[in-house]
Amino acid sequence: MSAPTGTVKPKKTGRVARGISTNELIFSACQDTNDAVFPHILKLYVPVGSLVADVTFGRGVFWKQVPKGAYELRATDLRTGVDCGKLPYGDTTIDCVVFDPPYMHTPGGTAHQNHQNFEAYYSNNGIENSSKKYHEAVLDLYFKGARDAYRVLRPEGIYIVKCQDEVCANQQRLTHVEIINELAQIGFVVEDLFVVVRRNKPGVSRMLRQVHARKNHSYFLIFRKAKSARYLPPRRNGQMALRLAEGKPR
Repeated sequence: MSAPTGTVKPKKTGRVARGISTNELIFSACQDTNDAVFPHILKLYVPVGSLVADVTFGRGVFWKQVPKGAYELRATDLRTGVDCGKLPYGDTTIDCVVFDPPYMHTPGGTAHQNHQNFEAYYSNNGIENSSKKYHEAVLDLYFKGARDAYRVLRPEGIYIVKCQDEVCANQQRLTHVEIINELAQIGFVVEDLFVVVRRNKPGVSRMLRQVHARKNHSYFLIFRKAKSARYLPPRRNGQMALRLAEGKPR
């Protein structure tokens, strides 16, 4: 006997819906504080008990809502005598590195007093880096930190980077894009991006005419160290090609 017109026969399937229905999820963008977002990142990407090196620890703001003892934390910064570009750890010994440097460089100025003063913490006008200033100095710090983070991270290790875009010399600089592009050349694979929007408005600024939108958001970038990386000879255009071997033969 044929099925009545309009009746849809149930499909035969061996699939079983697993998990529970919920909207209590970790989202990629939120209006919140760094210390509220950071534990969610750890929950997704860094297993409890992992060895984590926070190389710009400062006052430990990121860790305020992380249960003490949940991770084997190495908390350092320049004030403790540890340079993020010269970490005192052996090769492939760390599960996760956290990096949160100042976002702006104002040599000799006070234009960004609400931000960490770059040269006060990183001596950017010193002998080692006297040729770079402003946004290029910021990028240089990010890139140096990334190279040493790559060295100390175990294969598949996680690199958590905090950054913010800026307008420098009236030019829009998408810092998070520049960092992602550069770290891909080192051997990092971008895993995720979190957008953190400020709860309050930025400070009052004196201006005759607003040209660019004022930045009221920042980013957490999540990278994973590839299992293996092999650099090929430079191409004719001078760019370095990077082969992510992932442990497979060519």
